Amino acid sequence: MADITRKRQGEMVRKVFEILLAHPEGLPAKDALALTAKALTLTPFEAADYPNRPGVRRFEKILRFSTIPFVKAGWLTKTKGMWAVTDDGKAAYADHPDTADFMRAAVTRYRQWKRTRAVEGSTVASGDVLEDEEKIAATSTLEEAEEAAWTDISNHLRALSPYEFQDLVAALIQAMGYHVAWVAPPGPDRGIDIIASLDPLGIKDPRIKVQVKHRPDAKTPPDQLRSFMAVLSDKDVGIFVASGGFTRDAESEARTQENRRITLIDLERLVELWIEHYRQIPDTQRQLLPLRPIHYLNVVS
Repeated sequence: MADITRKRQGEMVRKVFEILLAHPEGLPAKDALALTAKALTLTPFEAADYPNRPGVRRFEKILRFSTIPFVKAGWLTKTKGMWAVTDDGKAAYADHPDTADFMRAAVTRYRQWKRTRAVEGSTVASGDVLEDEEKIAATSTLEEAEEAAWTDISNHLRALSPYEFQDLVAALIQAMGYHVAWVAPPGPDRGIDIIASLDPLGIKDPRIKVQVKHRPDAKTPPDQLRSFMAVLSDKDVGIFVASGGFTRDAESEARTQENRRITLIDLERLVELWIEHYRQIPDTQRQLLPLRPIHYLNVVS
């Protein structure tokens, strides 16, 4: 693929960084890709479909593949389909204004990352051009599949009613080996939605108190966190589950708590725990979030 040089890769990825830097919270991959394609003038080669994959344009696949060294370098994160530039990535973007140098620096970091794991160099790290179209397409397909899976899972969870979501959290806590003593019935919010313990009789300390907020489009602010902490005694530990996540101020406040132990769980962490403990969840409760693993060829380590 002599049509795509390292300099061109650098141009593509720097444009992605430029776009993401204007969105500190990150962007969905599909939006970042679309904005980058709009901002660049694509060559006929980039704008063309793969000969053996009608309807699949080269550009998006090439760009996804070109970001791999930047992810391994710690300059770019891809989390559940969201792309964001890290603080180190911001510094690298400023330190390497030349597009080829930007790409070269990321590849160097990628090589270092590979060496620490005693793994052979990859296609991207070994030369100045991308060489294997099938490898590029396969790598991008895996990434897109992961994004599509997360979209389906998050949409499913967002569609649950507040009490279904609460039951899902209770099922997870039970599957993790704790004993759920009480789940709040429908009615006014009393600040506690689930109470669990370490033993069946609830004799051993600490007690586990859980607040569940199912508002997917709203981050939980610190004042709601404080209200929850106010109902925790010295012998309690608190878990705050929020499908919409938490504001940075709320996360900071939780980290500074010394006397009251509290854990924040957002939607991503909830799904990770659900997957980890899936085998321990009864079949009837699995239906709240039924999952099935699918294996893909992982062509890039």
